[in-house]
Order: sequence, then structure tokens, then C-alpha cells
Amino acid sequence: MTMIRDTSSQDAVLSAPPGQRHKRRALLLAGAVVIIGGASAVVAGWRNSEHSVNSSRLRIADVTRGTLIRDAAVTGRVVAAISPTLYSTTVATVTLKAKAGDTVKKGDILAVLESPDLSDALKREQSSVQQLEAEVARQQILAKKQKLLARREADTAEIDRLSAQRTLERYESVAQVGIIAKIDYQKAKDALNSADIRSKHASQAAGLESEDVSLALKTRVNELERQRLVRDNAQRRVDELTVRAPVNGFIGTLSVANRSVVQANTALMTLVDLSQLEVELEVPETYVADIGLGMRAEIETGAIRATGKLSALSPEVVKNQVLARVRFDGEQPAGLRQNQRVAARLLIDEKPNVLMLARGSFVEAEGGRFAYVVRDGVAMRTPIKLGATSVSSVEILDGLKLGDKVVVAGTENFENAARVSLN
Repeated sequence: MTMIRDTSSQDAVLSAPPGQRHKRRALLLAGAVVIIGGASAVVAGWRNSEHSVNSSRLRIADVTRGTLIRDAAVTGRVVAAISPTLYSTTVATVTLKAKAGDTVKKGDILAVLESPDLSDALKREQSSVQQLEAEVARQQILAKKQKLLARREADTAEIDRLSAQRTLERYESVAQVGIIAKIDYQKAKDALNSADIRSKHASQAAGLESEDVSLALKTRVNELERQRLVRDNAQRRVDELTVRAPVNGFIGTLSVANRSVVQANTALMTLVDLSQLEVELEVPETYVADIGLGMRAEIETGAIRATGKLSALSPEVVKNQVLARVRFDGEQPAGLRQNQRVAARLLIDEKPNVLMLARGSFVEAEGGRFAYVVRDGVAMRTPIKLGATSVSSVEILDGLKLGDKVVVAGTENFENAARVSLN
């Protein structure tokens, strides 16, 4: 059997050139130095760190540049823009004609108030009006009668004047031929002058009498008109005893029981007009200086999204909150209900081209004066200065630069340490 020889006898050992050997040794030495330096830096960082925290428990965000929208997240509820409360106008007994929850239309009778005093007062005023109407009618007749008498006296005086004038004319026609005595002629002349005076006085007296009776009649007519106003006011108060719906809607609440006796200005019931809804927001007083009428707002409740504007702002602070009303833009969203809770976002201001950082618990911690910047696996406590804030972001004025990585949440376990190792 023939054995096959291997090729070991043909192999030859080759030795590397002297320069290549030195180059390889240099590379190995440089790598070892780098590894030892990195390890030393890590070990030094760990030794200088006061705490060690798992990075998975933290939220880290980058410092970016962009437009910061200042906003405020608030809550509120849906309310009726028109929700009138009906009151009793006097002491009366209430008879309710509707129940809570009933849908009513404008003009429907909701309750009837019984007040004998107002009913009797209306009857007295109506009687007074009728009496004055009769007196005015009688005064009109008297005025006509007195005017006729004055006119008759004036006409009689004028007739006497004309008669005296004709007598004088006859005497003048025969006085030249000496038929009548001169003294008779003078008497006729004096009689004419006297008749002229009486006629003028009678005519003036007739005019004054006419003015006097007209003024007396006008006084009576004014008294009648004044009494009619009093009667109409009494009628209005009696009409108000029938309580009618001022708007279309439904009865929200009843404040009194049926057949109960109420005092004047007692609330009877509240109507709700669901065709016009608004949002009443509870705004913390810290935002009061920044908000104003006309400010835009975004409303969210369930699947409903809508926008609106601030239409009213309460002048008082109650429990550290201020109430604000938001009126919807355009048509009212469908599906809203009275007193439904909503979340809202008030858009206060826009600041373009600013350094921004995601908002987190670091804003509230230590008043937002410090933040932990992550470098080489170590979070270092760095003093910062914040500017405007929003629901999701804050403005960085000093202490950070673009691209810095900052621990925005989870720093409660750092215990204000200067350096914290992350693993």
C-alpha cells in the first residue's frame, strides 16, 4: 500500500519585514492606551458621581429651537349662554303650570301668581280712568257752551256798534240843513264811540274765554292721560302675575313648591336654552394677568374638538380661580350637553425662534432654576434660567445650548446631587 506524502516538506517559514513588525506593535499599544483612558474616564466619572440611577427610569429630551406657543391647560363645563331665572314680582300664591324638565316655547304659561291686592288696585285705577273720561267729556261740553256765550256777547256788542254807526250817519246827513239839534248829533257820535269800545272789549273777552276753557279742558285731558298711565302700569303688574317663558328651552330647576306663598323677588324657576351653549372655564389666578377678551381657546371633550374665543371674564377671584366664558367659533358643535365637563387650552402668546425644551417635573423642582444635563453617561446639575412656559414646552434663556440632552423627568431621586451616573 503506497503512502501519500504531505506538503510539509515544501513549506517555508517567512519572517515579517522589520518595519511591519514595529508598526503592528504601535497600533496595539495605541489601542490599549485608548481603552485604558476610556476606562479611566468612566471609573473617574463613577468615582466623582454621588448617585447612580437607571436611565430607563428617566425621560431625557433635547434642547431645540422653534416657536413656543404659550398656553394654559384648564378645565370647565358646558353652560347655556341664555339661562334666565324667573322671579315673583309681588307677594302672591304660586300655581305652577309646568314641571322641571318640561320643554317649553317662548310665550308658554309656566306659572300663575294670585295677588288680590294687585287685582283690586287695577280695578280702582280703571274706575278712576272712567270717571276722568266722563269729566273730560263734560268739560268739552262746558267749553263749547262758554265759547258760545262769549261769542254771543261779542256779536251783540258788534250789532250795537253797527246800529250806533248808522244812527250817526243819518244825523250827519240832516245836520247840515239844521233839521236836528247839534246836541243830538253829539249824543249819536258819543253813542258810536261807546259801542266801538264795547264791541272791542267783547271780542277780546270772547278770545280770553276761549283760551280759558281750552286750558281747563287741556288740564282735564292731561289728568286723564296720567291716570291712564297709572292704570296701564297696574295692568302690566297684573299681567306679570302670569309667568310666561321668555325663550325656547326647557325648565332646569323649580325653586318653589306648587300653591306656596312667595315674597316679592323670589326666584321661581330657571330656564335653559340649549340652542346657544358656551363653555365656562376655571382659570387659575396665576394666568389672569396674561389672558384677555378675544383670546383663542381650543375645546376638547371626548371626540368633540372645537375652537372659540373668550367672550367674558369674571372680575373676582373665587378659590384661587377666575371664571371665563368661551363662545364657539361658527356653528355650535353637535352632541354637547348642559354641565358636561371639558378640557380647554388657552392660546396666550407665540414666541418664534427660541430655545425650547420639553416640559417636565424639573420646571417645578427648585423653582426651575436647575436642570441635569447628560454628558458621557453622567447627569450634571446645571443652573439655568427659564422664560415663557406652555403646557408642553418651556423657553430656555440661559444655561443650556442647542442640542443639549436634559433630564426632564425622574430627577426626584437625584436628591439635588451635583453629578449622577446613568446606567
